[in-house]
Amino acid sequence: MGGTVLYDGECSFCNSQVRFIRERDTRNRFRFVPLQSDEGRELLRKAGLPENELDSVVYDRSGRQYLRSSAVLGILRDMGRGWSLLYSLVIVPACIRDVFYRLVARNRHRLTPRSRS
Repeated sequence: MGGTVLYDGECSFCNSQVRFIRERDTRNRFRFVPLQSDEGRELLRKAGLPENELDSVVYDRSGRQYLRSSAVLGILRDMGRGWSLLYSLVIVPACIRDVFYRLVARNRHRLTPRSRS
């Protein structure tokens, strides 16, 4: 089972993560929606986030929204195979996991160089 992944469509790091998931998603479990799209803004509102929230990945699965590190762990769980083993990190409280998530989110534009077009 999979769901909808909301991501920052203008972020090179975020796009590289989408490519990473797509390359491993042989069963087409995931759908990807940029946060900047109309649908993305609607799903952000549904998750209780402001429309201009670009620092959070959101994973919508069966009508339930997972945010930040919980979204990442849910995606890994649903990727299956060895990736689902990382879901065991869910035992770490979200407030602690999200400290690391926010650190990556704040620096994501430095992690992958922007492509020049």
